Amino acid sequence: MSTTTLPDALTDAPLRIGSHTLTSRLIVGTGKYNTFETMQQSLALSGADCITVAVRRERLYDGQGKNILDYLDLARYTLLPNTAGCYNATDAVRVARMGREILLSLENSGADWVKLECLGDAKTLLPDPVETLRATEQLVAEGFQVLCYTSDDPLVARRLKKAGAAAVMPAGSPIGSGQGVLNPNNIRIILEYLKDEDPDYPVIIDAGVGTASDVTVAMELGVDGVLLNTGIAHARDPLGMAHAMKAACEAGRLAYLSGRIPKRLYATASSPEEGIIATRPYLS
Repeated sequence: MSTTTLPDALTDAPLRIGSHTLTSRLIVGTGKYNTFETMQQSLALSGADCITVAVRRERLYDGQGKNILDYLDLARYTLLPNTAGCYNATDAVRVARMGREILLSLENSGADWVKLECLGDAKTLLPDPVETLRATEQLVAEGFQVLCYTSDDPLVARRLKKAGAAAVMPAGSPIGSGQGVLNPNNIRIILEYLKDEDPDYPVIIDAGVGTASDVTVAMELGVDGVLLNTGIAHARDPLGMAHAMKAACEAGRLAYLSGRIPKRLYATASSPEEGIIATRPYLS
């Protein structure tokens, strides 16, 4: 029995962010799960090999005294510490340093990078562009590989890359909103700006993903990956949703590499018109 393999053009390369190489283009958070056991199983089913941990907010111990680190396979996952909950550059830099020290003590390879969040306010959880840029510049100067959570503003994205960010991560929509990618045109412009003459520069959708189709839409735009948490953790069945998100990420990436057909206003026949008696119904 013969088997069919993907052509070389569709054999995808791993995702490279700075000095790190990831086999999965899905990055998953560890927060908001009902139990550490559910988190552990969801992470495994997602297929992710990079997971984020909020240094400032994360419960190291649950109500039963269980330590989250006992449920994370540090040999399997690269941890990505993030500065969630910070509202200025000073706090974000301090939390990033804390994350680096924690991961160094754990001998995890993620110690030299950070997911940067500098929020503007507690209601929208949208990033403060000025504080984000300041924090990026300082963290890069201190040797961090910075993955920047930002808005979908192409000009801000370009400034963050120029400041030395290892990856720019525009929000699809507000954190935890589940609205998906609200402004695909801005994402397209960001991709154009950041990948011009630098096609391998990583752009990752971060925040707002609610279901599998949101992931597929994001990947079909041409982004390099998707980072999500609430979409899995707060799903009715987190384990099922984790598996769905994995499949959606893979499908969207393959669809992007394969190239969709152009959208047309009118129909186009799917069967050939040559060599048939007539190309349209008889008109009296």
